[in-house]
Amino acid sequence: MNTTMRRVAFATAVVSMAVSLAACGSAKEADSAKAAQKKKTGPLTIGLLLPEDQTARYENFDHPLIEKKIKAACADCKVLYVNAKSDTALQQQQVDSMITKKVDAIILDAVDSKSIASSVTRAHEAGIPVVAYDRLAEGPVAGYTSFDNETVGKVQARALVKALGDKAKDGKIVMLNGWEADPNAGSFKKGALSVLEGKVNIGKKYDIDRWLPDKANEAMGGAISSLGKNNIIGVYSANDGMAGGAITALKSGGFSPVPPVTGQDAELAGVQRILDGAQYMSVYKPYEPEATAAAEMALAVGRGEKVNESNTVDSPTDKNIPATLITPVSLTKDNINSTVVKDGLYKVSQICTAKYKAACKEAGLLK
Repeated sequence: MNTTMRRVAFATAVVSMAVSLAACGSAKEADSAKAAQKKKTGPLTIGLLLPEDQTARYENFDHPLIEKKIKAACADCKVLYVNAKSDTALQQQQVDSMITKKVDAIILDAVDSKSIASSVTRAHEAGIPVVAYDRLAEGPVAGYTSFDNETVGKVQARALVKALGDKAKDGKIVMLNGWEADPNAGSFKKGALSVLEGKVNIGKKYDIDRWLPDKANEAMGGAISSLGKNNIIGVYSANDGMAGGAITALKSGGFSPVPPVTGQDAELAGVQRILDGAQYMSVYKPYEPEATAAAEMALAVGRGEKVNESNTVDSPTDKNIPATLITPVSLTKDNINSTVVKDGLYKVSQICTAKYKAACKEAGLLK
């Protein structure tokens, strides 16, 4: 709820009270607007709130990259980092803590975009702008940066259809979608279904709680029991962690070779599975431009400046939110060298451990 918009309706017998309250409300709104317009100089303190530590990207890439970008633009600026570990209530407490510490701006990757709305509103009312990162939090956010999430789903689905080829309708695929509380999961699913429907037969669909690999493993095991081993020809997995859980279940279920499995995030384990053929593809999302956009937005709004972006997005609570949307890349064995290695996400030595040396030579990563 937007608590800055107050409507006062009283009977004519208490008109004077209504006038008094309206005047008070107007004064508060004026003070709020004045505070928002005030330019800040000197070092800032930026709160960085990431959602979980099950997906490797947050601790390995997002956190260090965002902090690096903020420090590069403002050497004296301070970053206060916390991770919610998939706990919605904990993240709400973390926002409250940032408000108490009077940070100048917050970069927020929400665990649950809907339930965090009240916390975003409290920060907004305290004069602390919130930049939504990777997931579009509800509430009065000042800016948003992420990937084009429906495109992510389309990229995954197109890759799966390509891998299945003329056998796309010879059996059934299993869909392992992301956590329902994550708005990105819905976008991935929508994009994927726009490609898959009519091209494949979907045998089972699951929304995986908190994106947990072990939950994906359980769901995949259930699908194998329900559909039968001989009827499963592919798996749409919304990210790499769940792909790993699904592949373990497939191998335990006697699949050899494993049918095509999609993923997302270009996690190191996912890249290695792609090399040895256990996973068909992932989605490489260049984290540096996303982190750069978040840092630039946070510094701008923290100084009382507007975010000027050509793109805008809408959330269920707000319209025309300034946004930077970055294009994802389909990652397969053929372009590992020209993407994650070239961009410095991983060194060849990190990928090509002893177990994967033969696969790395075959892919041209090692001579």
